[in-house]
Amino acid sequence: MKDVYAAPTRQAAMEALDALDAKWGAKYAYDIKSWRENREDFTAFFDFPMEIRQIIYTTNLIENLNGKIRKYTKNKLSFPTDEAVLKSVYLAFWEVSKKWTMPIRNWGMVLNQFLTIFDKRVRI
Repeated sequence: MKDVYAAPTRQAAMEALDALDAKWGAKYAYDIKSWRENREDFTAFFDFPMEIRQIIYTTNLIENLNGKIRKYTKNKLSFPTDEAVLKSVYLAFWEVSKKWTMPIRNWGMVLNQFLTIFDKRVRI
């Protein structure tokens, strides 16, 4: 899948999807079919420069947060109280919030791209 997302163009992404289908199509037929049927939505981020696309596909905060919550709650079969669940979820939020302060790689270049594309909407 990385080859699909990291492709330089839409056409290259579709070729990478064909290669993915050839290798994994039997096992993941539904997923690949879904990608093909929703091609326009799936390839919308190719309208942006590579620097912005990298942020889009590597910075999925929701998946990251859900993963941390699962990490903190999966080892427990049951919690003694509702408060114990809330504490575990709070710890997950606290842990993931540390990453949110990490700088974005090549931020200067990315910011210039944002300013070029969204000049009226970006405020510094």
